[in-house]
Amino acid sequence: MAPRPAWKGYLKLSLVSCAVELTSATDHSEKVSFRVINRKTGNTVRRQYIDSVSGKPVDPDDEVKGYEIGSDEYLLVEEDEIDAVQIESSHTLSIEQFVDRAAIPQIYFDQPYYLSPSDEVSEEAFAVIREAMAKQKKAGIARIVLYRRERPVMIEPFDKGLLLTTLRYDKTVRQPDEVFGGLRKGKLDPELVDLATHIIDKKQAKFDPSGFEDHYEEALLALIEAKRKGKKPPV
Repeated sequence: MAPRPAWKGYLKLSLVSCAVELTSATDHSEKVSFRVINRKTGNTVRRQYIDSVSGKPVDPDDEVKGYEIGSDEYLLVEEDEIDAVQIESSHTLSIEQFVDRAAIPQIYFDQPYYLSPSDEVSEEAFAVIREAMAKQKKAGIARIVLYRRERPVMIEPFDKGLLLTTLRYDKTVRQPDEVFGGLRKGKLDPELVDLATHIIDKKQAKFDPSGFEDHYEEALLALIEAKRKGKKPPV
């Protein structure tokens, strides 16, 4: 089954535009997940909102978002009011500028998505934009409203389509000096540096993500299988 698009809209480069859809480039469906169980009954439990003053459960129909405007004072905002908030980037990925991909520090990269044409009519315009970007070896910078947040994004040619990577805002990224500022610049032992360099040379290899394995997940599955068979969990 094809993955469900996370967003649908238009990709725009000046006067050229086309209908596109965004699909997550990662999949977490195979991860081990647990349900919360009532130890006494063996039944699953569900979360329920409780009124902080009365202590009584709140009916789902009475749940509403609130924005704090004072001490214990909230402005109620309905879901349909939030859905009605629309700006250009809610539906259009308008490429504002082009940059060298290498000029964007790795720390600003967030989540990757595949960007592809959403219908046959849009395939040619999409291919034109992709080919022009590949020819110039540039990455486009745009904005998109995703999951009720506007996010800056980088768009670059990838395989037969485009790869869109959401970017972190500068104010959310800690500056290196906050963490590394206290490190001393002492004189290093040349022999130790040579030894470390030699080890790096010996361990050089081609990047191959197929070799990555989640050993913690394997250990969890081994634990689950042992308990299912009534055996002692493996160490």
